[in-house]
Amino acid sequence: MTQSPLQADHLNAASDIGAPLQHTISQPVTQTGIGLHSGVEVSVQIQPAAPHTGRVFRRSDLPQQPEIRAHVDAVGQTLLSTELGQGTATVRTVEHLLAAMVSLGIDNAYIDVNGPEMPLLDGSAQLWVTALTAAGLQQQATERPAVIVPEPIWVRDNDAFVVAMPAPATRLTYGIDFDVAPIGNQWHSWAPQSGSFATEIAPARTFGLAHQIEYLRSQGLIKGGSLDNALVCDHDGWVNPPLRFENEPARHKLLDLLGDLSLLGTLPIAHIMAYKASHHLHVQLAKAIATQTTSS
Repeated sequence: MTQSPLQADHLNAASDIGAPLQHTISQPVTQTGIGLHSGVEVSVQIQPAAPHTGRVFRRSDLPQQPEIRAHVDAVGQTLLSTELGQGTATVRTVEHLLAAMVSLGIDNAYIDVNGPEMPLLDGSAQLWVTALTAAGLQQQATERPAVIVPEPIWVRDNDAFVVAMPAPATRLTYGIDFDVAPIGNQWHSWAPQSGSFATEIAPARTFGLAHQIEYLRSQGLIKGGSLDNALVCDHDGWVNPPLRFENEPARHKLLDLLGDLSLLGTLPIAHIMAYKASHHLHVQLAKAIATQTTSS
């Protein structure tokens, strides 16, 4: 059954991660933009897919259009973004789109991209949510598996950590601590069951520190970063205000965590708490959950 994108009640229900049935999109979605690290313009078309397909990237610019599953086993490097790979084919900076898809309840889709990196768009997941919501969701007569965390699971690196604790429903809590006054110490906690991803998490943009930009570019990173797609902070304040939320950086880190945890196929039923973490720690926790729990 295909639901109209105008049926807000249905879309809110679909964004409740505990919904029992799988979903795909009703019609294709297209976006074009610049990759954050590559600086290359890429085009993406998201296509409906059958139950149990999962979220699958296809490199449409390569021979045979190799498929790359959005799964923890496919993760490659995690420096300042999450990269997935299959054989020699890779796709980078997948976390914002995946966060939008898992939070809206989109389990199955083919994501055709004609380059090595997903477009950053405005630095958040907001434009993905707008496009996916406009396409509408199609319910599929197949149950969505549940991943239940029965006991605490954690990973750490010095004082940075991510932990999954048993809980009756999914909740994510994220803390950051930066030695620049405009950011400082921030926290945000959010539950997918609230159905508020589109307004509370998706608009939060990626951010960076002004004094690191030259070095990162010398390392071949953030070639596509600009004041139009990232918040930039120096010791005196924000270079390109205003912020969309007082704690926008913490909300964006929670957005990244959602995208990385989506590599489990669905968000785990647990309270996930992160502090000063990274894509690397996010993925390490997802891998630990995958090996220490079973889907039901």
